[in-house]
Amino acid sequence: MKRLMAEVNISEGKDKTLINEVREALLKNDVEVIDIDSEPNHNRTVFTYIGDPQNVLQGTKDLAAKAVELIDMTKHTGSHPRMGAVDVVPFIPVKDITTEEAVEIAKEFGKYLGSLGVPVYYYEDATDNPDRKSLVKIRKGQYEAFEEKMKHEEWKPDEGPFEFVPKSGATVTGVRFPLVAFNVNLITENIDICKKIVQAIRGATGGYKYVRAIALPLEEEKMIQISMNLVNYEKTPIHRVFETIKSEARAYGISVAGTELVGPVPLMALEDVLDHYLQTHNFSMEQIYL
Repeated sequence: MKRLMAEVNISEGKDKTLINEVREALLKNDVEVIDIDSEPNHNRTVFTYIGDPQNVLQGTKDLAAKAVELIDMTKHTGSHPRMGAVDVVPFIPVKDITTEEAVEIAKEFGKYLGSLGVPVYYYEDATDNPDRKSLVKIRKGQYEAFEEKMKHEEWKPDEGPFEFVPKSGATVTGVRFPLVAFNVNLITENIDICKKIVQAIRGATGGYKYVRAIALPLEEEKMIQISMNLVNYEKTPIHRVFETIKSEARAYGISVAGTELVGPVPLMALEDVLDHYLQTHNFSMEQIYL
């Protein structure tokens, strides 16, 4: 049985009524919701669900249509980078579905969203354009930069209007390897120190190649969060990144308050964590049961 996962990021994490309306639009479809994670500081919600590819596609269309209807990006503020009401929509092959089949789903979704008047860009495995492989590159400058960016031919979207749409912003969609969204909360309000820690771990600044990271203030908690996407847990495991952050933070006299794994985590990504911290070197994943 083919199984496809979607992790839809929308730019609203505070308005519970709005989030629930988006959720209800998704639940009209036969999909298994794994997680709905709303973060008020980020002002962002991630919907993660899995199912038959066509059901996932229809659920994503319904979710996105409702989010575009309800969210006004001209009024949006939040600590997490974003460029649109429906910010990024990755599809992840899970079982008996090829990357090529998943790309077809992503492009069908992109065409649909474009037909609603939203500029859409394809990324990762859904594009051959080297300048659009990376979400970070596409989203550079965030929502506020897109009005100027879309005056230039190189920013012509793959679907939808070639113009800045203030209410919806733009959307990125595609197919990618299952990443691990991993956050570490540090007991400090010194954002400059935390930016230095980010530089030590992030691939773009000389850290780990498969780590994307930013430092975000958690104002209510009076802490700073190192918010990360580990885009290839096989090549850069969770424990290695965590130990590096702890070491860097210790050098500044900063302690870790706790960590978060956002959304689903591939079971194999936790095998290295078990091996490292429990030293269970003869452990087999077949020993796990539900």
